[in-house]
Amino acid sequence: MAISMYDVAVPVFNQQLKNLSGLLDKASAHAQARQFDVSVLLQARLYPDMFPLTRQVQIACDAAKYGVARLTGTEAPTSEDKEVTVDELKARIAATLAFVNSVPRERFDGVESRKVEVPVRTQTYTFDGRTFLLHWSMPNFFFHVTTAYDLLRHNGVEVGKRDFLGQVPQA
Repeated sequence: MAISMYDVAVPVFNQQLKNLSGLLDKASAHAQARQFDVSVLLQARLYPDMFPLTRQVQIACDAAKYGVARLTGTEAPTSEDKEVTVDELKARIAATLAFVNSVPRERFDGVESRKVEVPVRTQTYTFDGRTFLLHWSMPNFFFHVTTAYDLLRHNGVEVGKRDFLGQVPQA
């Protein structure tokens, strides 16, 4: 039995974005319990040339949003990348979830062979839909969600594998 592109993308984006929101809750609780400003965590980096936690969340949201939009030929809402608080980041995640879930399942029918173009700085990458989702969009999404998790874990927030995986669907 073939698996649909919708089933590969939407439930995974949903689960991981909800988990990312939960990680932000834990970051906020951690900072409050230890009596420091949570913005310290939001600006945390693993290395000076890396994006901070805030940008990791923004890019993860963009990867999900633009992944669905490019795959289905749908226009994605724009974001200004000006979030500076946990609540603002959680609102961005919620808006991303709302968009991802607003695209009807039928829009994913036959997208495996759809031409998808991704402009990156001075060049444009061209994929078929299947390759785009499996080899560009999803890995990019997971990279930024994982980096957000790692930043929090590295900074002492008590998160573990269950927080990253969340409630795994059962067959």
